[in-house]
Amino acid sequence: MNKILIILFLSFGNLFNVINYGIAEENKVRIGLLVPLTGDNARIGKQILKATRLALKDIGSDKLEIFPRDTKSDPKKTLLSANELRDLGINLIIGPVFYENLIYLDEIENLIFLSFTNKTLDLPKNVISTGINSTSQLNAIKKFIKNNDINKTIFLTPNLNYDLEIKKGIKESKIKTFKKYFYNIEPTKLTKQIEEITNYEIRKQNLIDEITRLENSDDPNKDKKIKNLEKRYTIGNVNFDSVIIADFDESLKSVITSLLYTDVSPKDKYFITFNQWFDESLLVETASQPIYYPSINKNNLDRFKNKFSKQFNEETNHLSLLSYDLVGLVYYLSLKNKVSEINKVFKAKNSFKGKIGIFEIENNKINHKLNFYKIEDGIIKEIF
Repeated sequence: MNKILIILFLSFGNLFNVINYGIAEENKVRIGLLVPLTGDNARIGKQILKATRLALKDIGSDKLEIFPRDTKSDPKKTLLSANELRDLGINLIIGPVFYENLIYLDEIENLIFLSFTNKTLDLPKNVISTGINSTSQLNAIKKFIKNNDINKTIFLTPNLNYDLEIKKGIKESKIKTFKKYFYNIEPTKLTKQIEEITNYEIRKQNLIDEITRLENSDDPNKDKKIKNLEKRYTIGNVNFDSVIIADFDESLKSVITSLLYTDVSPKDKYFITFNQWFDESLLVETASQPIYYPSINKNNLDRFKNKFSKQFNEETNHLSLLSYDLVGLVYYLSLKNKVSEINKVFKAKNSFKGKIGIFEIENNKINHKLNFYKIEDGIIKEIF
């Protein structure tokens, strides 16, 4: 029977209150940390380092040690730092942060890297992706679709460098979609594609024809009806009840704007997107609401941000919370296994409950069991 490994985080004051399994720590648990401490991304790396130190404080064990090394966000420097950590006898490393810094790591034997990337394709065999990947997000979207009896979902994906990740996520999550489209993010081309997807020209012509018919009719209420029709862009429905938009930031807003322009409203159809990390700019986009997306637990993220702010007098990012949880994950697993054998744990089926959510571990891969949220009337509401 597969073992389910779970830490219950009871409070931030006693965050890692681990059940005593009667297994004494015989050696120090030594964890490497590969993050950018200099260069353009130094602020991210330094915040991650602070979060790991915060985790050490909350764990409260003098058996756990973190050895940070700089990557400079450079693959060659990452390799040099990884070799340095290996020479110190370290077997497990949290990091690197960016996918681009993984390319040389398969040259190193007897090391496992828990990378912050959410990409899962073409990873070196000794790298485990710990970010919020497409499969995790689509699993949550699939649950939402099932709960709301949604039957015809179209899937919109930009022609960017993560489209293969989306295809993999669709396959692994087994989410059912009615049709899939890949679009060009250039605004003019995007609008044209959305018009084609929504049969905009036909529906627009339907409106023109109906106004003409009324104008030539003897309907006593035709003036009122025509006036109401002139407020619309189209007549006729689209052949889907929900749309998943695998996009972010301004590009996401461009897609939604194009849908609104073609008379497809979130008031009538479900607008679902990927994890937006609670982007506050979406709160003011009232015409785009309601909009739905999966994400980590917002309450936990907010509490962690407050805790981090009080400790270090600065705001932090979601990667810091992930690093905080990864330290707890490694510590807990080390209570049951030798650090040198933790690679075996990642091949088995296990679960770990962190503040970011539940880590589901299997076959050298980590998926996350995510919450689901709705933005409506300028407010973020939790669905599950």
